[in-house]
Amino acid sequence: MDIYEQIVKLRSEGRRGAVATIVNVRGSIPSFETAKMLIRDDGSIVGTVGGGCVEAEVWQAAREVMESEKPRTVTFNLNQNPKYDTGLVCGGTVDIFIEPILPPALLYVFGAGHVALSLYKIAKTAGFDVNVIDDRESYANRERFPQAKEVIAEDFDQAMARLTPNETSYIVIVTRGHRDDMRVLRWAVQTQARYIGMIGSKRKTITIFRELVKEGLTEKLFERVHAPVGLDIGAITPEEIAVAITAELIAVRRRVERPMPHMSWFHSRKVGLTESAMELPEEKL
Repeated sequence: MDIYEQIVKLRSEGRRGAVATIVNVRGSIPSFETAKMLIRDDGSIVGTVGGGCVEAEVWQAAREVMESEKPRTVTFNLNQNPKYDTGLVCGGTVDIFIEPILPPALLYVFGAGHVALSLYKIAKTAGFDVNVIDDRESYANRERFPQAKEVIAEDFDQAMARLTPNETSYIVIVTRGHRDDMRVLRWAVQTQARYIGMIGSKRKTITIFRELVKEGLTEKLFERVHAPVGLDIGAITPEEIAVAITAELIAVRRRVERPMPHMSWFHSRKVGLTESAMELPEEKL
């Protein structure tokens, strides 16, 4: 199989993998510099970097690279380590670079109004494939979103019934009303999406959370919801809000290790969803 064709196929299927490439050779090894091996997320491989114990360790390192989504270089000294003496190696030292293969970041934007339009433009520029969903065909159309991966103009419930976000998907909820926001969020927190963000004030967020908890959803489901959505940069206009949201999407995509500010108000004040938080003035929430 052609490794490059398999990489394209893997990404088009929304799957992950890692490519191991021999980047430096000193001495004799049973392969050659630039030799490549593709390790898929199901553990299967294409190509080889020499076989034997080296390849087994590269396979394991590739699994770790897929998980961390960060490249790494591993070095094997085949002269000094007896465990590589399997008849498949000739002695020498080899450096192997392992890089993650990730599917395109797929962003589902629920709502097609002003914020959604700006978010589509900025997120697209930042490398996200954008799907736009709205129940208004006058808003959700190709004229407004010409480069979107998909534009869906139908009832939200119907659209959600056939969408299956995975762990590399992102969901941003910016519909025109609380009722639609709530039903999209009800569905979103039960998906495998990597990121879920919802626009609105803290008061609105608590109201929606409490209603969904009353329906039987567990509070833990809401811990990964970014609400109010976006980094707090003082954004006011739709364009500024879109920048704040995209910045947060990038931070999650790149696995920023510093604590993210999302929901800090929720966790620091320990506002229970079953408490009468709605009785507090807005500035206290």
